[in-house]
Amino acid sequence: MEKLLTIALIVVGFLLIMTVMMQPSKQQDALSALSGGTGDLFAERKSRGFEAVMRRTTAVLGALWFVIGFALMYISAH
Repeated sequence: MEKLLTIALIVVGFLLIMTVMMQPSKQQDALSALSGGTGDLFAERKSRGFEAVMRRTTAVLGALWFVIGFALMYISAH
């Protein structure tokens, strides 16, 4: 069981890294904030399409990674 959870943790961790790397860049927003641009700095924009899917996938994989990590820690302690 411990080996299975370790393998699952590694696979989910790899998938989590991939989803974070695939997310669209927010570089223009950061540049605008640092240079004093008043564009839509505080405007709350809802993510749509690919960006929404990637945000949701990242959140689910992150939560799954923590759950597997805690389960592995519990099994290792007992």
